[in-house]
Amino acid sequence: VEPVESGGGLVQPGGSLRLSCAASGDPFDIYTMGWYRQAPGNQRELVARVSDGDRTKYGDSVKGRCTIFRDNARNTVSLEINSLKPEDTAVYYCYVGEMSPQGVSIETWGQGTQVTVSS
Repeated sequence: VEPVESGGGLVQPGGSLRLSCAASGDPFDIYTMGWYRQAPGNQRELVARVSDGDRTKYGDSVKGRCTIFRDNARNTVSLEINSLKPEDTAVYYCYVGEMSPQGVSIETWGQGTQVTVSS
């Protein structure tokens, strides 16, 4: 499977952002989809993920201003962040977790999309 990301770009502080990711190809059983981000000089950190049963987890830095939505029928995941801050500037990566028929977990990362929050 290949995660195909869309969205991102330049956003003003206080604005909103929507990112989308589609798992193209013929995936095995997808058990989780989500987003991480990495700013220059920082480690990659969780933004949000949604797993089977619509269990969600949000990173501390976006809690309360972020919503993640997964469409299981279309193998897509969307992310919306409100009240954007300059510190939200980063490359955002989509990832997909699949379970193979042999019970092996396979995680695949997208190429990343740049988000810049600046006036």
